[in-house]
Amino acid sequence: MQGPLRGPAEAHSQALRPLSFDRPLHAATARLTAGISPAALMLAHVDWAHHLLRSPDKQAELLRKAVRKWFRYADYGLRACGDPDCPVCIDPLPHDKRFAGDAWQNQPFAAIHQGFLLMQQWWHSATTGVEGVSKHHEDVVSFVTRQLLDVVSPANFPLTNPDVLEATRRQGGMNFIQGAANLYEDWRRLATGAPPVGAEAFRVGRDVAITPGKVVFRNRLIELIQYAPATDTVYAEPVLIVPAWIMKYYILDLSPENSLVGYLVGKGHTVFVISWKNPTSEDRDLGLDDYRRLGVMAALDAVAAIVPKRPVHTVGYCLGGTLLAIAAAAMARDGDKRLGSLTLFAAQTDFTEAGELMLFIDEAQVSFLEDMMAEQGYLDTRQMAGAFQLLRSNDFIWSAMVQTYLMGERRPTIDLMAWNADATRMPYRMHSEYLRHLFLDNDLAGNRYAVEGRPVSLRDIRAPVFAVSTIADHVAPWRSVYKIQMQTNADVTFVLSNGGHNAGIVSPPGHPHRHHQIATHKEDENYVDPDTWQAAAVRHEGSWWPCWQGWLVGHSSDRVPPPATGCAGKGAGKGYVALKDAPGSYVLEP
Repeated sequence: MQGPLRGPAEAHSQALRPLSFDRPLHAATARLTAGISPAALMLAHVDWAHHLLRSPDKQAELLRKAVRKWFRYADYGLRACGDPDCPVCIDPLPHDKRFAGDAWQNQPFAAIHQGFLLMQQWWHSATTGVEGVSKHHEDVVSFVTRQLLDVVSPANFPLTNPDVLEATRRQGGMNFIQGAANLYEDWRRLATGAPPVGAEAFRVGRDVAITPGKVVFRNRLIELIQYAPATDTVYAEPVLIVPAWIMKYYILDLSPENSLVGYLVGKGHTVFVISWKNPTSEDRDLGLDDYRRLGVMAALDAVAAIVPKRPVHTVGYCLGGTLLAIAAAAMARDGDKRLGSLTLFAAQTDFTEAGELMLFIDEAQVSFLEDMMAEQGYLDTRQMAGAFQLLRSNDFIWSAMVQTYLMGERRPTIDLMAWNADATRMPYRMHSEYLRHLFLDNDLAGNRYAVEGRPVSLRDIRAPVFAVSTIADHVAPWRSVYKIQMQTNADVTFVLSNGGHNAGIVSPPGHPHRHHQIATHKEDENYVDPDTWQAAAVRHEGSWWPCWQGWLVGHSSDRVPPPATGCAGKGAGKGYVALKDAPGSYVLEP
């Protein structure tokens, strides 16, 4: 049976509790715990510990595994004494590169990291497969245990890391002096709110986000940028891009050589992009539907006025893609036929398998975040960035710290890294509704999400869909993105690219080591599960951008002279005129 209809205002009313001692206390606690709910962690660990204590078979199994691992380790140690090149007793996981260097294969460092990997494997067995523990609590306990083990990895300490020891010998200890200087500089920039070292080389409007264009519309939430044509003729149907407001829009317009906007304009497309305002405490009551109305729909109205009587190719990235899918479903329900196609980049529409982000989302955690956001009016950039970094702590935290502070070497800053540091805030009401309606309750997939008081269904979408996912995406796992194929009544062309949530999307032609798989599922064809799809889909070397651009051309009509920038109108507010050069002013707000 379908659950009760829920709208964004209903979720917000739940969060608007009268002020009391609870909310300030929870908010103060949240500032100390980086937004992680102690109650959520405690509940997960109590559930695990209780069931483990009541499972003598599991305890016996863990004891047997511990004994076997000790014997394996002892046998390895004896063999290594006589043969330093003897095979290891355990291999790291494929994504674990901490011990991949040649120096780690020499003794005693090989024995040190082998012991650590065996211990890590045993703890994985201890925190998983305990009968009676809820799946969510098991995931939380396993994740927290993995984080704690990563802290004590031998790679993180000078005396047990052969690369650090070699750098110390070679430099006479100057690596630690330089590392201390790096630590002070990073602390100073963090304390003063300055961008990280190297980001100053990628100034918005000078080095990145430099594709020529004009801001042709502005309201309290968005600036709409119309890019100048680069060809004598253009495809008649314009392209409207809806980025995620969790970060600045210019990830799609980075340097000239990897700008998706520049690529499309160069191929003869008329491109519009939404640039979201960076909200402050004054925007605390902006809800998810405000982002739909003042964002997607307001931009679509402007594009339809500037390029009239033409269907619009719409593109949504991450959270922007989820919102675009909601808007498209509402438009289909109401008979609005302005959409020519729907492209989704790493965007989820069903959150039952939303990956490790679900570790931070349950009732206790969401309530805790709501209290914190209610005090300040938004979710701070540091609190959000911390959660994403924890998902890949080896890459984003520990390996970076080892290289910067122990080796004394800074990684070169690239445009994507500078963009990643240019984070944005999330309004209190919107983020609460987003977490509750989409992540926690999965209302969109359950046909319970309400727009203007009535539910919407993705099944109403008939416009062709092009969905892009990336195989190493920790934010929007590709199997979760894949579900769009069984949620719409449309032809869906699905792409699985290598790379992660950002690098897999910013994948221009000529980028080395890129490949992707692509296949189209017709609306009247039987469902194909993701693993079967992956086994059968055609693999191509190189970027997926040309495939998508060719798909856009296949769903476009003739080429025409470029439209004017903006358009005049009769009456106040009906015209769309050039207000400012791209990239506009909203993207520059700190």
